[in-house]
Amino acid sequence: MKQFTSVHDVSDPFQLVQEALALKAQPHAHTDLGRNKTVILVFFNPSLRTRLSTELAAKNLGCNVMTLNVADGWKLEFADGTVMNAGTAEHIREAAGVMSQYADILAVRSFPGLEDKEKDYADQIMRAFMEHATVPVVSLESAIRHPLQSLADWVTIEEYKRRKRPKVVLSWAPHPRALPQAVSNSFLEWMQQAPVDLVLTHPKGYELDPSFVGDTPVIYDQEEAFADAEFIYTKNWSAVYPYGQKPEVEKDWQITEAKMALTNKAFFMHCLPVRRNVVVSDGVIESPKSLVLPQAGNRLYAAQAVLKSLLENV
Repeated sequence: MKQFTSVHDVSDPFQLVQEALALKAQPHAHTDLGRNKTVILVFFNPSLRTRLSTELAAKNLGCNVMTLNVADGWKLEFADGTVMNAGTAEHIREAAGVMSQYADILAVRSFPGLEDKEKDYADQIMRAFMEHATVPVVSLESAIRHPLQSLADWVTIEEYKRRKRPKVVLSWAPHPRALPQAVSNSFLEWMQQAPVDLVLTHPKGYELDPSFVGDTPVIYDQEEAFADAEFIYTKNWSAVYPYGQKPEVEKDWQITEAKMALTNKAFFMHCLPVRRNVVVSDGVIESPKSLVLPQAGNRLYAAQAVLKSLLENV
């Protein structure tokens, strides 16, 4: 693996899941691997789980870690041929080149503007780092994908599944803000590679981009989709068409105890942070079937597995 920006960078995703589980059993077994190696984390938007888990993952491997919060005011230019006489201070060509001299791995987190689909789905920031960095690039989330989250999700499902091929449902849920499609897009991509029966459910008007949905069955009736499910993965996303908008929804799509009772004793999953009693009821998220905390814990081992794989090839 030369970089980690999507499941398509991974030759054997299931093997990477197994590596994460092995690291969970022995997180300090490879502390010499990162000796005299440096990982730089670059954040264009804030983070809790991603930042902390990736920093700790790097340190567990013996790496030095530096974090740059670009959102604090350092304005980068990404367009070629532009006259930089406005607010941007440095071009990505120089910035990525400089950071590559200080780091053995660059890990980058960006976010969509949710105003222009073509611009967001071009994934400009992530692609610019991939093009101009001379060291491996790791996605800590981009405008359209969150592969570290999805790897941790697969690890969690692998730990808790009760049979070889469980039914996994990705369900839309309400949210007061317009949110990106990155987590949902990425979850679909990774689960399409996993030994699961995957179903997507959402209200009409919240269709995801066909390039990510592929041949995943889509059911517009949430209760029908939940039947016999063993994992309910819940996430809000804004509309793809019209892009970034929040069409009105007539039925209540919140995840409740009554809806979970329709499943096959399903586990509840969410990437966090979550709006309680908007996305999911207290009764569900606090139940013994809630995996939100183990899922968040697995972010560490997912990141560690990715960094280990890259360090072994640096």
